[in-house]
Amino acid sequence: MDWLQALVLGIVQGLTEYLPVSSSGHLAIGSYLFGIEGEENLAFTVVVHVATVMSTFVILWSEIAWLLKGIFKFEMNDETKYMLNIVVSMIPIGIVGVFFKDTVEEIFGSGLLIVGIMLLCTATLLTFSYYAKPRQKAKIGLRDAFIIGLAQALAVMPGLSRSGSTIATGLLLGNKKENLAQFSFLMVIPPILGEALLDVLKAVKGGEAFGGIEALPLAVGFIAAFVSGCLACKWMINIVKKGKLIYFGIYCAIAGAITILCNFI
Repeated sequence: MDWLQALVLGIVQGLTEYLPVSSSGHLAIGSYLFGIEGEENLAFTVVVHVATVMSTFVILWSEIAWLLKGIFKFEMNDETKYMLNIVVSMIPIGIVGVFFKDTVEEIFGSGLLIVGIMLLCTATLLTFSYYAKPRQKAKIGLRDAFIIGLAQALAVMPGLSRSGSTIATGLLLGNKKENLAQFSFLMVIPPILGEALLDVLKAVKGGEAFGGIEALPLAVGFIAAFVSGCLACKWMINIVKKGKLIYFGIYCAIAGAITILCNFI
């Protein structure tokens, strides 16, 4: 991987991590087009995912600071309840990460067909959430947090958008749009950092470097993902509030159809 490829893929990761179009699917497509695979691709994916988490810290720092201040009061306040929701939402993805990590990695290496199919699933979910009009709830409860967490766990499939799945699921459950983008972006921080740490420990334990990838492409990819992630995170929060997810559903439908077609060419 050279620095220009890293720049393009970093921007793709930063934008698609927050926009409901599947970062994993677009990274898989980009890596396929550039001929990047194996440990080199895994190392780069870990780095750019960490970069997008850092962008979440920047954009949502006031909300994160609010949560931390409330938690350290050591009482059952609104902040503690919110953090409890995040913990509950992490349970499904934690189970997938512990018991099905190898299976998920095999799926990621199975080609573009699964990516195209999952992009179509993302399009369907976004369309349903746009037209559904359930009764609105004031706050996200523990039950809804767990169901949204299930959506996040299913979104480990390449092409099934994590942000799209969690936000659309929350909308279908009747949660307010202004609450969902923030919750969706905050709930992914622990799983991504945990997965990155496990991958690094696995590489170190196996006596491997970062797949032979050089420092420059990693640095360029990190910076590109971080900057584009900051822009996309802020943009996506406004998009969700305005309820414009249907346009991303149309995009995912077109991208999915093209990806499936290319798989058979």
